[in-house]
Amino acid sequence: MPAPLLLLLPLLHLLGPAPAEATDRYAVRHARPGALANAASGQEYLDPTYPLPPPPPMALTCTLPVLSYSFANTYGAAPATAAYAPPLGCPAPWSQVVLSFSVEISGDQYDRVAAVWLDGAELLRTTTAEPTREGIRWTVRKDVTRYSALLHSPPAGVLSVMLENLVNDVFTGLYNVTVSLEFHGTPPYPLSEVTSSSSDKPKLPESYFQAPADLILPISEATGDSGYWFRIQNSSDSRSSLLTIPTNTYRAVLEVFVSPHSNDEFWYSNPPDLYIQRNNLTTGRGNAAYREVVVSVDRRFAGSFVPFPVIYTGGINPLYWQPVSALGAFDLPTYDIELTPFLGLLVDNKTHQIAISVVDGISEWLVDANLHLWLDPSWLEVEASLAQYKTPRLSISRRYTTQMLNGSFSINAKRESFFSGWVKSSLGNLTTEVETETEAKSLVEFTNDGTNKTVQLKVEQETEVVVRSEKGQEIGNLKTEAEYPLSFYLDTEDVGDDGMSVMKGSLSHTLDIQTKVECGGFEGEARLVDEQTAAGWMLVKDHDVINGTAATSQRYSYSDDQWEYQRSIDAADGAVLSDNVSEKYSPPDDDLQAAATACLPGTATSCDGTDSAADIAAM
Repeated sequence: MPAPLLLLLPLLHLLGPAPAEATDRYAVRHARPGALANAASGQEYLDPTYPLPPPPPMALTCTLPVLSYSFANTYGAAPATAAYAPPLGCPAPWSQVVLSFSVEISGDQYDRVAAVWLDGAELLRTTTAEPTREGIRWTVRKDVTRYSALLHSPPAGVLSVMLENLVNDVFTGLYNVTVSLEFHGTPPYPLSEVTSSSSDKPKLPESYFQAPADLILPISEATGDSGYWFRIQNSSDSRSSLLTIPTNTYRAVLEVFVSPHSNDEFWYSNPPDLYIQRNNLTTGRGNAAYREVVVSVDRRFAGSFVPFPVIYTGGINPLYWQPVSALGAFDLPTYDIELTPFLGLLVDNKTHQIAISVVDGISEWLVDANLHLWLDPSWLEVEASLAQYKTPRLSISRRYTTQMLNGSFSINAKRESFFSGWVKSSLGNLTTEVETETEAKSLVEFTNDGTNKTVQLKVEQETEVVVRSEKGQEIGNLKTEAEYPLSFYLDTEDVGDDGMSVMKGSLSHTLDIQTKVECGGFEGEARLVDEQTAAGWMLVKDHDVINGTAATSQRYSYSDDQWEYQRSIDAADGAVLSDNVSEKYSPPDDDLQAAATACLPGTATSCDGTDSAADIAAM
């Protein structure tokens, strides 16, 4: 999604020498026969996701309205703010906290990016749907229990929402946003005790990988006058924060928020600069189709990931996303980087730098992060050391062939990393090993004198976190496997001299995450598979969709040790044709429930126990 100012620039003409020079972002600004004929006034737009688990029986529940604001001419303005304090009627500890972000809008408008921060720590990254003149509405509900420490003790108590919008005679839509928080307390009855094992093998607490952190530090812009996100403009642009880590930190995880915009919104379909130069194109959307977000600690590589290719609701063909949004568009995934092996560099009571950059990135990427820290309640200082470290190398091969406006551009990239470090705390002298393997393959092809474009991307990433005792025994394991393929094609045909063209295409997009947890006698598995397919055509003039038709299907499946949930939606021309849900719940027995809610020594007030293994995946 480009910065809104770009909407006014003359570069947005659709027709050009080749699709590489045209944008893939459009606005539906005209009533059309056929398409959206069934759209209702105030229609609800959908993002099929796993429903949040119910709160514990008899637990106190409070809903806290925080902010209500109409975003009109807010481009270049500071975020909207509101005071926040935890509700007196539902004091911590909380079993669950849910953020609700609700939007209503009518008129003509582009999709926009938005974010919610609490004292500079991001809680939600989202994008908006493109409205109809009759009006639409939607609500994003996100489990924010992992931010319990921040919600309980906010340093300044300021909640900020950034949504840059432009309103004029052409784009008339105002985004009316309300933000609230739901707090669910813990059960009023005690849970059964977790029995200790008679084995001599040391054990981690069952909640080691699940309990929320004790402290959250934002890695973001200090003032937030233009939003708290960093704006990365190129591959050499590294943005960072300086901070001091408490000396009793025994675990650290960096949660990264990212979203590409402007020339890199469709990075997965960008041709190389060679193709642009040889054909004398003027587009800035180049640098080929590989991007990798890199995290560093004091200039040392500490982790990376290839981001999930989120398509905003004005992207590819906006008719695909009415009324079912694209995968992740309403709640963009975040990415966890385990930094525990690096605590030996950080717990010396000195200032340290945590930085974020984007390999091969161009203008622009909005990035920030939250550093989640777990603190030892019994020790004022821990001992720690980085044991094994070797800078991982990116292995990348590129194969480009061009013939005038036709071209084929393939990239294969792979990176493997392994870090380990030990931390001596009241839990013992534990060594954490983090092994990650990432592989990405992309193909961008232009045929028929550049009027037909085919894009294929497949990303696979596997991360394993192993915790070992002082004697080398494995006592904890968290393994996450993620795979996300994307493929689409667009055929463009000029149908007149007045700037009109017909674009036909289809799309397939999948997010597949598997997570396994073994810790202190607790074992859990979860899998999420979210698939979308779409096909259709649109008549386009300049940047406006005049007419068209589209059909979209989504299959969402989630399962863990207790839940099985499936939802299937079929939509066409702005109307939901079918929406089927099936679910099965198997409640745990008392012992398993106690294990799921077991807490670290001295941190019982921060334990939630409701996070499933899928939550830990942080995607």
